[in-house]
Amino acid sequence: MTDPKPAAGATAAGATTVLASGDHFIAPQLFVDALRAAAPGAELAFRTQTTPWPHTPFGPVGNVKEASGTEDELLEALGDAEIALVQMAPFTDRVIREAANLKLIAVARGGPVNVDVEAATRAGIPVTFTPGRNAAAAAEFALGLMLAALRRIPASDAELKKGTWRGDYYAIENAGIELDGTTVGLVGYGAIGSIVARVLRAFGSRVLVADPYTDPAKAAADGVELVALDDLLRRSSVVSLHARVTPETRHMLHADNLKLLPKGAVLVNSARGELMDYAPLPALLESGHLGALALDVYDVEPPPANWPLHAAPNVITTPHLAGATRQTADRAAAITAAQAAAHLRGERPEYVVNPQTLDGGR
Repeated sequence: MTDPKPAAGATAAGATTVLASGDHFIAPQLFVDALRAAAPGAELAFRTQTTPWPHTPFGPVGNVKEASGTEDELLEALGDAEIALVQMAPFTDRVIREAANLKLIAVARGGPVNVDVEAATRAGIPVTFTPGRNAAAAAEFALGLMLAALRRIPASDAELKKGTWRGDYYAIENAGIELDGTTVGLVGYGAIGSIVARVLRAFGSRVLVADPYTDPAKAAADGVELVALDDLLRRSSVVSLHARVTPETRHMLHADNLKLLPKGAVLVNSARGELMDYAPLPALLESGHLGALALDVYDVEPPPANWPLHAAPNVITTPHLAGATRQTADRAAAITAAQAAAHLRGERPEYVVNPQTLDGGR
């Protein structure tokens, strides 16, 4: 849905035209208010667009992935805009070529997967992003999944609602596991992993980290042990994924190294589905080698009705909700607006994926 008309009172001659392209999580007005607060006194003419996400799942559009809406809708909404504050809108090669006035694409996501960054770079358009926008939300959610799996919270809730009192969960062979004193392995140690580690240490967990880009001095200062991935898998009773998807991290957990986990280990993935191969998981759960699995992300989203893990034991699933908090929306809009405000002042935005465009761009 688009409203290509500038906002009332923002049509003064010489004003910079800004597209606020939001959705039903980050509303366009949130972008508008955030940029007005970040750039007081700037003459701004706003155009707005609302894409259908999350009421309609995101997906590939043109040559970008995880986008919402269509190229035609976006081009109509853009008009002559110089700056775009966006969440899911599809900035494909075609859109970038046809948006002749565009000088900045500020994306309210941890990675601009809805933007053809190479096309933007060729056009001399900086693309900014919002690192850490959902770090607190995603960290809390990962910890919630750990606790839910370790203490059988969803299963016992479902049983009780059906009239079954599972007092047998007190039997030692069925009893849960505490985080206190348990070794937890974190695969990836960026903004989210760092928060998870801090809370785990407060619980009393021993924390291992596998991340080749983590400074050993930082790991030591944080009280975590930096190890190789295979070592982490062998030693961890709980493993939680917090890495980004790259060619080197895709399917970093697979049939061979998942067998390294101690029998009964709990595996949590609230990061990205592509980080692991889901095919071996049902057999590992059926055998009891994997004690429980907690997932917020999937290799196919949403997973199909005949997905094998639906029938596997001890599986907790949620529909990609880790970042879904009101604070995340506010934070994302504020960080995005700060990048645009820096651009308006003639300064270098802080978070740019293609910094080569900052000198001699459009």
